[in-house]
Amino acid sequence: MRETVPETTRSQAVGRSAATFATLADLLYTGQDFGHVHQAICDAAPLLVEGCDHASLMLREGSRYVTAAASDDVAFRVDEFERSENEGPCVDAIVSDTPQFETDLATTSQWPRLSARVLAHTPVRGAAGFRLVILGRKVGALNLFSDTAGALNTTSVDQGIMLASFAAVALAAVHEHAEAETLRAGLASNREIGKAVGLLMAFHNIPETQAMEILRTTSQDMNLKLATVAQEIVTHHHRKVT
Repeated sequence: MRETVPETTRSQAVGRSAATFATLADLLYTGQDFGHVHQAICDAAPLLVEGCDHASLMLREGSRYVTAAASDDVAFRVDEFERSENEGPCVDAIVSDTPQFETDLATTSQWPRLSARVLAHTPVRGAAGFRLVILGRKVGALNLFSDTAGALNTTSVDQGIMLASFAAVALAAVHEHAEAETLRAGLASNREIGKAVGLLMAFHNIPETQAMEILRTTSQDMNLKLATVAQEIVTHHHRKVT
């Protein structure tokens, strides 16, 4: 017979979930970087997913997989085993369109080599992986681990899909923010370079091409970025004027 969850317990769980998602959303509004968002997602997983005790985010970098963040050392270690054995929920989730799910690694496992090492060296007994698709690309997976056999269930899968979907949206937003910051920085640098070129042309009565060449040569000789040299010229001019 299915156990009935008391209404107060269900309400408390919903409240915790809402508060946790609100905290994650706040990270985006405050413009946090990838590292902060990666870690926040892993820290939130045990609070949001039924039966989850540990979590990690493994991302694909070319032909390699790297752990971008983990809730604790246990999750990091399972990721290391998964990479060395080249099998497990994350590896399969990245290349598959469906969540990867194993309730009891001790009795039934689609990853025998990984399971043997996990059972021997960690408290983990169940595992699940959910792919992350960001801007149309499969970039990695969210891994969830349980210390209790059978604790990860169909409800856990639904909750894991929700968290992975939120993670994908969050990371896409961070990516867009980072690109916008890079663009703004580039535009600011171009403005400073333009100012510096104008000052050199005016003070030395030289054409634009020659002024630009002076900037490039100085940048190379001093081993400084072009924008840094330009900024120094503009700053020096302002000091002289004032």
